[in-house]
Amino acid sequence: MASGAELAGKRIVLVVTGGIAAYKSAELTRLLIKQGAEVQVVMTEGAKAFITPMTFQALSGKPVRDSLLDPAAEMGMGHIELARWGDVILVAPATADAIAKVTAGLADDLFSTIVLARRCPLIIAPAMNQAMWANPVTQANVTRLQQLDPSILVWGPDEGDQACGDVGPGRMVEPLVLCESLVAHFCVDKPLSGKRVVVTAGPTRERIDPVRYISNDSSGKMGYSLAKAFSDVGAEVVLVSGPVAIPVPQGVKVSQVESAEEMRLSSLQALEEGCDIFVATAAVADYRPATAADQKVKKSADSMTIELVRNPDILSEIAGLKNPPYCVGFAAETQDVVAYAQQKLARKKLKMVIANDVSRSDIGFNSDHNAVTLITNENVETLPRLSKPALADVLVKHIIAGYQKAL
Repeated sequence: MASGAELAGKRIVLVVTGGIAAYKSAELTRLLIKQGAEVQVVMTEGAKAFITPMTFQALSGKPVRDSLLDPAAEMGMGHIELARWGDVILVAPATADAIAKVTAGLADDLFSTIVLARRCPLIIAPAMNQAMWANPVTQANVTRLQQLDPSILVWGPDEGDQACGDVGPGRMVEPLVLCESLVAHFCVDKPLSGKRVVVTAGPTRERIDPVRYISNDSSGKMGYSLAKAFSDVGAEVVLVSGPVAIPVPQGVKVSQVESAEEMRLSSLQALEEGCDIFVATAAVADYRPATAADQKVKKSADSMTIELVRNPDILSEIAGLKNPPYCVGFAAETQDVVAYAQQKLARKKLKMVIANDVSRSDIGFNSDHNAVTLITNENVETLPRLSKPALADVLVKHIIAGYQKAL
């Protein structure tokens, strides 16, 4: 991570709730301060059982706030002022109880009152036992929270060894990644201003007849998140989208397509109008029926054979142009993920491949989270499990760095 003050002037309310991961929040505070941020730590009573307020006061240079009814603060409605003060509220760690409290709209302590009275973005970094995270009640709370307010970001959790001895999703995202994600979130210099980015997203459908088709499980969530992230850093974004049920991000131009051939033609047309970066997140069907019936095929024989022909390779075609844009591909694999992605990088002459293991049920297709490995000719870097919007912010930062290096 850069050592400059990329968060200079930003006010961050860091809420620490009662989980063992509270110790990580001390390092997070240090990193945020190092990046120039002004940090006000708010601790719940549970958090103080794991780490002392004095630690955060020493790191942040500010007394920790922990009481809703602080007589000195309440003279100026301190809890409301604190809610207005921050440019962002980051809850890290966010326990299952904290998430449930926010979802229910409770306001019985300083933390929940600030969240309810906020005017700034809210970011939640979950941290809990893997069974608590997997519990349908917790999952329903997270889903409900984002349905009530789509602007709320959920960063994590990561997967791995836990303090209790369990292994699985539930670890708080590492402080360095949270800090990098905040830098990307606050990216105000618009490094892609004046640049044009084309993103493909979602599945394609290859028709067998008017009511049947060949497709895959891609939801389009990663591509749509990337389109928004590119727009947030100043790019003019064209989203070439297969059939999905996701709102188009504000400010993004969309071209709706169905088949691989339609996606190819729409992508090439977008390139003709100018393209600096091309990101292929779409899960394009490799094959299509040789012929599609005009009418519904009736059930008759005990078996049927459908002849398939290969679809065009959109990404290879675009990367092979005389003056291609900076091309980034995605590799959805079920085994030997890195090896196959490296082969794809070389075979298609790409600048970068972002690979993920779609055999995992907690990431990839139809999931709200993803964990990927970033592969270039010079480097292989594994990124932790994040929500797709948070991951998109991190990926865009890496893509920008690669694009600028290639100029």
